[in-house]
Amino acid sequence: MRILIIEDDLRLCDSLRYQLEQDGYTVDDCHDGTDGWYMIQQQSSDVILLDRMLPEIDGMTLLQKSRRAGISTPILMVTALGELSDRITGLDAGADDYIVKPFEYEELVARIRCIVRRPIQWNDTQLQSFGDLTYNAVTREMTCSQKSVLLSKREGALMEFLLRNTCQTLPRSLILSRVWGPDAAVEDGNLDNYIHFIRRRLSSLHSCVTLKTLRGIGYCLEEEHV
Repeated sequence: MRILIIEDDLRLCDSLRYQLEQDGYTVDDCHDGTDGWYMIQQQSSDVILLDRMLPEIDGMTLLQKSRRAGISTPILMVTALGELSDRITGLDAGADDYIVKPFEYEELVARIRCIVRRPIQWNDTQLQSFGDLTYNAVTREMTCSQKSVLLSKREGALMEFLLRNTCQTLPRSLILSRVWGPDAAVEDGNLDNYIHFIRRRLSSLHSCVTLKTLRGIGYCLEEEHV
């Protein structure tokens, strides 16, 4: 699992990074809101630990910007502001959980495990549209013009995630984590198979939407303009 820490307390950041890496996590970190926003947009993390009080761009603004941009990565707010009103404000703004400094490391890790087990919750309609495609997440029917195809459960989960993050480069590790689950034992070739299946579906519909490979990085769902 890959964790992004956005924290301006360098001592705390270094301590968390060391402990998390000792427990087998992959950790990235930065110390201000500007760098934090750049790294959030890469969507390479499975969980973000976000300090509320940051230089340049504060944590609450980062949280709101992320959710408005459709970034669904679980975010755990880490802050010294522990009043009930502060916690409610953070959760209402889109945080998945909230932990108040000082805290025990064991509690932090337990909260991380908890939020990555939760299914992704979308706030909008079951219908998603992009380019000439419309996808119904309930029936798993994908439509283009007058043609339609039914996707398998796994194809549907993958297509839904791609449609939620159109025109963005999605690392292979992130796709595997969000579609198969962070702790699932999945062979790398399994993703390749499903990418092939999705491309075959798009081709059968003669859609202008394409699934582009960025070699060594991941995939990007794009609209091809003729």
